[in-house]
Amino acid sequence: MTDDAWIRNYHPAPDAGIRLVCFPHAGGAAGYWFPLSAALTPGIEVLSVQYPGRHDRLREQPFTDLHLLADHVADALSPWTDRPYALLGHSYGAVVAYEVARRLGQDGTTRAPLALFASGRRAPSTHRDERLHLAPDHRLVAELRALNGTANPALDDEEILAMVLPALRADYQAVETYIHHPGPRLDIPVTALVGDTDPKVTLAEAGQWSDHTTAGFLLEVFGGGHFYLADHQEAVIRILRDRLNAHVR
Repeated sequence: MTDDAWIRNYHPAPDAGIRLVCFPHAGGAAGYWFPLSAALTPGIEVLSVQYPGRHDRLREQPFTDLHLLADHVADALSPWTDRPYALLGHSYGAVVAYEVARRLGQDGTTRAPLALFASGRRAPSTHRDERLHLAPDHRLVAELRALNGTANPALDDEEILAMVLPALRADYQAVETYIHHPGPRLDIPVTALVGDTDPKVTLAEAGQWSDHTTAGFLLEVFGGGHFYLADHQEAVIRILRDRLNAHVR
């Protein structure tokens, strides 16, 4: 199976018993998950979703409606559901992954996911009145600096910012205007992963992911902020590998 515009398969693993589909954060791209893909294969095949408006899809218009984005991603993933799979999303990507999980397997033509891993994001039913998508560019850049917690030379490069800010703003608009539509809870286990000093989500808000599943919930807390993954990659990989392999034993 080959990549299409939406899916990146950096390390094909045709003999893997399960796939993990990964969704990047706001302003992020599929390549964010490259190290995870390298670490989990060949036992687990990792697919990364590439949203429009960035990298090789830079000329495409990014989505500002999260529900519409989820519709398109679910369609693109349909041929990849021939094998057991789970979904992992970070921040904005966690909400997209959740909405995709609600769509796949519902019409009888696709296999439903086995699990959802929601990283760095409060539960879909919680709400904060956030309007960063309406803020001037310098506010968005300041937000990136605050969330990254480290110096990033790219944030001082005007040419790079001109390329990334439109997609970032669109992603913020999509998630800040997102409305959770009530419906059946997921019948798959949900694991929420969060940094204990993340300004975007409290532990209580992460814990409310339990309201969205009937099949079990776990909360994993790490030391760190919004991008705690950078400092805890080995621990996260161990959690993913153990729980995914448990589904195919």
